[in-house]
Amino acid sequence: MKIAITLGMLHPSAFESVAIEADRLGFESLWFPEHLIFPIDMAGSPFPGADHPPVPPETPLYDSFGMLCYLAAKTNSIRLGTNVYLLGLRHPFVAARAIQTLDLLSQGRAEIGVGAGWLRNEWTVTGLDPRTRGKRLDEAIEVCKRLWTQETIEFRGEFFAFESVKFEPKPIQKPHPPIHVGGESDAALRRAARVGDGWLGLHHNLESVREPIARLERYREEYGTADRPFEIIVGGEVTSRDDVKRWQEAGVTRLFGRPWTRSREAVEGLRRYADLIFD
Repeated sequence: MKIAITLGMLHPSAFESVAIEADRLGFESLWFPEHLIFPIDMAGSPFPGADHPPVPPETPLYDSFGMLCYLAAKTNSIRLGTNVYLLGLRHPFVAARAIQTLDLLSQGRAEIGVGAGWLRNEWTVTGLDPRTRGKRLDEAIEVCKRLWTQETIEFRGEFFAFESVKFEPKPIQKPHPPIHVGGESDAALRRAARVGDGWLGLHHNLESVREPIARLERYREEYGTADRPFEIIVGGEVTSRDDVKRWQEAGVTRLFGRPWTRSREAVEGLRRYADLIFD
């Protein structure tokens, strides 16, 4: 079981100290939340059944790959991920270059979570139709994978089209950094099963996680991808080492947490968490 940490809901002043301590303590990966812009008029939620945004529009935002590259320079072995990067909001040239740069500067530690996004008017304010966000994400993933793996690339799609180009250097990880698809909807689960190296879900418990895992197994059989390695990544509570075993038995391969309630207590919370779960 891989034990990860998320920087979501953490004050930016604590990002560096938490990353350094998580790396020192032996946590496997560190995940950074992402949005491009918050419109004043926000509605909806990523959490099923909720209709109120989980954060206010004045929440500080940072470029995820700029921040992760900085944290890569401050750490040695912890893997660095996005949870989740709105790939469809960017041209794939921009996204592929940012991801490649993180992978190169971190010496192959990039883990990329991508999603279509729950905040529909984040798309509207950038001039894009939110009804196309799933299709744009699918196409952007395809373009990025080609840029990272093929010597010469040309593309003709519904949203992106270009003549033959070169993209160098290639990422360190082969064939490319892992792409984990985030989201709880049926479309997100199908996308993860079809094109992802894993699924990145929300906060779950040992019972709630079983249903999406079962659906992912069915969809992977349907798409002929069941024989490929595949990660199941969710947030969840851990109160003992036995809990870690239970999550693993449920099918989870990477569990992320935020073992603090206030940012100024984050480093100490990490230490208590490490004492609880590590030998």
